[in-house]
Amino acid sequence: MLNFADTSRAPDGEPFQFTTLTNSAGSIATFMDWGATWLSCQIALSDGSLREVLLGCQTPEQFTEQGAFLGATVGRYANRIAKAQYVYQGETVVLHPSQGENQLHGGPEGFDKRRWKRISHDTHHVTYQLDSADGDQGFPGNLVAQATYRLTEDNRVEISWQAKVDKTCPVNLTNHAYFNLDGDGCTTDALAQKLQLFADQYLPVESDGIPCGDLTDVSGSSMDFRKAKTLQQDLLKDRCQQRVKGYDHAYLLHSTCHHAQHPAAILTAADAKLEMQVFTDAPALQLYSGNFLAGTPDRRGAQYAAYAGVALESEFLPDTPNHPEWPQPDCFIKPGEVYQAATTYWFVVKDRI
Repeated sequence: MLNFADTSRAPDGEPFQFTTLTNSAGSIATFMDWGATWLSCQIALSDGSLREVLLGCQTPEQFTEQGAFLGATVGRYANRIAKAQYVYQGETVVLHPSQGENQLHGGPEGFDKRRWKRISHDTHHVTYQLDSADGDQGFPGNLVAQATYRLTEDNRVEISWQAKVDKTCPVNLTNHAYFNLDGDGCTTDALAQKLQLFADQYLPVESDGIPCGDLTDVSGSSMDFRKAKTLQQDLLKDRCQQRVKGYDHAYLLHSTCHHAQHPAAILTAADAKLEMQVFTDAPALQLYSGNFLAGTPDRRGAQYAAYAGVALESEFLPDTPNHPEWPQPDCFIKPGEVYQAATTYWFVVKDRI
């Protein structure tokens, strides 16, 4: 279990607030209010040992200093918006850029850099709430968001998000956890894990991560994960990956995944002792193989290397506000509507007797 000091202080000068969830299997999930962050996920294996499956830092202060969004809730709009602007009903909305001329994960002071208020919790769930003012990072309207984490008895970490606005605004919330099912990524990279993705199409991107073409069939390319393969197998094998030093691409999921009745992805540890099934009602998953993790502080007081963990972010396709033609639900939430999204990470112990 994490042992962060009670004297730790967040950037606002106040103590961090931690919440630990447990189940009868012995698994433990830990969260903090800063960034509504998923700090740790330790899964009980059949031999009684605990396996950490998330990348994380040694201290909570390091979580606020690193730039990889480890385990954080990101928004208002996860992923990238080209040139930090979009047009809605003829009006250009200019946002705050945070990655060159583009906006990434909600802007330079996105939701990952805020203290969320813990409004309810027990040993099995925690709910956080955040108020975002009109004009925050350039987005219109006052927004109230909630993020709920729940740990079930069968090792599912269920995440749900809600948001309401008083002006029409694009909303796209997700969690930015990095997974390494063979450990916490300190000594073993994530590339030996096997991944299966239930998607026929992906978005090609330029070196800045902005989409540069139409949705593209995965057939015959290194982007095809319809049959399980290791992340290493086709890494950097074509120009599409080489532009971003690996996988950092959005996949449009099969329609059978949208109601969370069929997994969107299955990740399997190299030792085959643990499997993670991802269920989501989001239209897309962003696969990120941790291409730029090098230098990020790790749990042991050192630094992660590139490819130490893999992120599977449930969300709209990147730059959706500028692409109404893409086949997915509308990302704009209007006053009186409720944004709702849910994703479950189910950790299945494969060698349990």
